Amino acid sequence: MKKTIASLLLALLSTLSAAQEMQPQMNLPRTTLRAGMHLIQAQVATTPQQRAMGLMFRREMPANEGMLFVFEQPAVQCFWMKNTLLPLTAAFVADDGTVVNLADMQPLSEASHCSAEPVRYVLEMHQGWFAKRAIKPGFRLGGPPFGGR
Repeated sequence: MKKTIASLLLALLSTLSAAQEMQPQMNLPRTTLRAGMHLIQAQVATTPQQRAMGLMFRREMPANEGMLFVFEQPAVQCFWMKNTLLPLTAAFVADDGTVVNLADMQPLSEASHCSAEPVRYVLEMHQGWFAKRAIKPGFRLGGPPFGGR
């Protein structure tokens, strides 16, 4: 009987842990970025755990909101869309805020999308957000991470 109760408790804890992992992260620190006259409210993912979770499990996101991934050192950064339900565009961004390249990413895809050169920042927005604003490689974003511009 004790063994059965212990097994049931272990199964319940495993289920609760898995359910918690499927919750989107909503309470990350935020920063305001600028793309010309457009303001972006970006959640900031700085830890390996925050970056790994990213925008997974989000079912909706306001139009001018995104997530800024911050890495310790510039490197070729590669992203995928496992467990990510929203179509996104990733902007791979240099230290000075210059967009290096953009990648449209489809929901739930495990295909890799990588920066064309080493970067420390990746900004994910709704797919098409950058295109609708004519933001292309070479465009400079502003805000605290990029020297306050």
